[in-house]
Amino acid sequence: MDESEKQQVVDLEHLKILRIGYLVSAGMSAFFGLFGLIYVLMGVVFTRMPFEGGQGPPAFFGWFFAVFGFVFVAIGIGVGLLKFHTARCLQQRRSRTFCLVIAAVSCLGIPYGTLLGVLTFVVLTRPGVSRLFDGNVTAPE
Repeated sequence: MDESEKQQVVDLEHLKILRIGYLVSAGMSAFFGLFGLIYVLMGVVFTRMPFEGGQGPPAFFGWFFAVFGFVFVAIGIGVGLLKFHTARCLQQRRSRTFCLVIAAVSCLGIPYGTLLGVLTFVVLTRPGVSRLFDGNVTAPE
């Protein structure tokens, strides 16, 4: 086995590890995004709850909490879906630019997302991996 074949095996293993990292990160993003449902519930309770003497916070506060929670859930699940799609792209070796963009977004999740994003940049900028994504090299499964 010559040096280029060894490097190709290493590149393929690194892509598999990145894929697993993005699957875990996607699950965690979606899970933590669901915590926004607490704000949605709290907002609905604020708008429906009767207060003593008829004095309470205006309904605006309840709706603000509900909308904030809904946006939080949508962003969390959306980022999770994007990371899941990135894992699929890494497996199929397509959409390298999309993977790099999601790696940049992933860097915002300190500390593990940053590590995943930086490692994605390191792996995807290698010439051998770039050729895998371009389709110039056929990789064994």
